[in-house]
Amino acid sequence: MPADAQKISQSRITLRHMVVDVFADSIEPKEIDIEQGRIVALRPTTGEVDAGILIPGLIDAHVHIESSMLPPSEFARVAVRHGTVGTVSDPHEIANVLGVAGIEFMLSDARRRTFQFCFGCPSCVPATAFESSGATIDALQVADILKRPDIHYLSEMMNWPGVLHGDPEVFAKIAAAKALGKPVDGHAPQLMGADAAKYIAAGISTDHECVTLEEARGKARLGMKILIREGSAARNFEALWPIVLEYPHLCMFCTDDAHPDMLLKGHINVLVARAVERGVNVFDALRCATVNPIEHYNIGSGLLRVGDRADMVLVKDMRQFHAVKTWIAGELVADNGQATFTRLAVDTPNRFRKATFSANDFCVGTKATGQVQARVIVPHDGELVTSEAIESLAVSDGVIELNSSDPRDIAFLAVINRYTDTPPAVAFIRGLGLGEKAIAASVAHDSHNVVVAAGTRYALAKAANAVFQARGGLVLIDGDRTHVLPLPIAGLMSDQPAEQVGLGYETMTREVGATFKAPFMTLSFLALLPIPALKLSDLGLFDAREFHFTNVQLDTAK
Repeated sequence: MPADAQKISQSRITLRHMVVDVFADSIEPKEIDIEQGRIVALRPTTGEVDAGILIPGLIDAHVHIESSMLPPSEFARVAVRHGTVGTVSDPHEIANVLGVAGIEFMLSDARRRTFQFCFGCPSCVPATAFESSGATIDALQVADILKRPDIHYLSEMMNWPGVLHGDPEVFAKIAAAKALGKPVDGHAPQLMGADAAKYIAAGISTDHECVTLEEARGKARLGMKILIREGSAARNFEALWPIVLEYPHLCMFCTDDAHPDMLLKGHINVLVARAVERGVNVFDALRCATVNPIEHYNIGSGLLRVGDRADMVLVKDMRQFHAVKTWIAGELVADNGQATFTRLAVDTPNRFRKATFSANDFCVGTKATGQVQARVIVPHDGELVTSEAIESLAVSDGVIELNSSDPRDIAFLAVINRYTDTPPAVAFIRGLGLGEKAIAASVAHDSHNVVVAAGTRYALAKAANAVFQARGGLVLIDGDRTHVLPLPIAGLMSDQPAEQVGLGYETMTREVGATFKAPFMTLSFLALLPIPALKLSDLGLFDAREFHFTNVQLDTAK
C-alpha cells in the first residue's frame, strides 16, 4: 500500500496497548494520543487494550549501509519491517570511491524516506596510506562537512596508530568534531591497556571492534561505549553479550556490515531477542537498542514519552520481538512484515577504469628453485582478523604455482586497483574452500578495489575480467559458468529491489560452497588493512600488526 494511504501524522489518533517504559522498567496498559507526528498524551488505562506491546523504535548503532548492497532508500524499506526506525550510518565505503560526492549521494537518497538516518563524516578516506582509493578527504574538508546539520558525528577513527603517535591530520579531524560537540566514533581492534587509554583520552568514545570479553571490559572500565556487533562477516555477539550484564548503560547493538540476505531476515530486533534469551534484563536489552544510541548520538528518535516523536514498534511479545507494525513520526511505515512505501528509482554514480587481464598478470615471480617459503593469509569465519601461516609452495619456471589437489587448500588472492592502471598485487590464502571455483568483488574494504580469489591464475583473470566488464559487482566462476551480481552504484550497491538482490546474493553464496558462512564478505575484508594480522592491498602484502608492507616470500624479506 502506498505511503500516502498510510500517513497518520497529520491527524490525531489514539492507540491502546501495553506500553514499555524503558526508563521506569515497566510495561503497563496505556492510551497514547498522537498528533502531528508526536505523542501529545500518554495515560494509564484500565480498559481493554489491543494485542501486542509497544516499544520504542530500534536503532542500529553503527552500520555501513553500502554493505547491504542497497542504497539508503531501499535499505529503509527493508529495515522498517523489523522495527528499525533509524541507523547511525558511516558513508565511509562510498566516500572512498567517490569522495564528497559519494556522501552527497547517500544524504540525498536518504532524504526521500521517512527514516532516521544519522550520518557521520568519514574520518579516514583513504583508510590508510598503504592503499589506493578513489578519493581523499582531508582535515579541512572534514571540518567543513562536520558543520552540516545533517552530519551528526565523526565516523570511526580507524587510524589508531595516528592517534597514538599524535598525527596532526588525525587530531585536526578529532578537534573539529569536539569543537562542534559531535561524538567521535572509534575503531581500535585488540587495543588494550595504556594504548587503549591513550586512544580514548583523545576524545574517542565508542568501539565496535572488540572481539573478546576481556577487551570489551578493559575499554568499558575506561568509559568507552561498547558496540556489540553481529554482521555478515564479523559476529561478536556470543563473545561479548555478557558485557551488557556489567555495563548496560555503555552498550549498544550494531550490525556494521550486513549483506542483503541477512537484512531481509532480521535486524536489531534479532539481537535484542538473543540478549533476552541469554538472560539479559529485557529493559537493559531494549536500552542498548534505543536509549543508549539515541542519547549518545543525539538522534531525534522518540522513546515513548510525551513530547517525543512517535517512533515505535508493535511487537507480539518481549521474547522474539517480531515487529507487527512500525511507526516513524506517527506514520505507519511497516505493517505485518511489509513496508507501506514502494521502492524508488535511484541514480548510479560510479568510478571504474576499463581493463582486461590474462593469467600472466597474476604471476608471482621468484628466484628460488623447487620450493619457496611464503607468507599465507589465514582468515577466520565470523571474524575480521586473520592469521599468518608459513607454507612451502612449489616453483615452476621462476613462478610460484599451486596445485588444486593440495590438501592444504591454498589459493591465489589478488587485489587490483580499479581507479588507475597498475599491476595487480598477488598473495596467497589458506582455507577458503573454493576448490576449482573463483570469486571476485568490487566490494573490498575500505578502498574498494577489486579483490579476487582462485586456485589458478587463469580463474583469477576470468573472475577479474567479469567484475571490470560489469563496472562493479560480485562474481562467481564455476567451470564454464560465470555468475554476476551487478553493483552499478559505485561498485557497491544495486539499483534493483532488495528482494531480488538478496535472492541473487544468497544463491551465489550457496553455490560458492565455501567453508565460510559469508564468503564474499570474508573476501571483502581481506583488503581491510587496519585489522590484524596479514591483509592485501593493491600495493602489496601488509602486516597490520606492525603497520608496514611485508614480502610474500620469506627468502626476500627485509
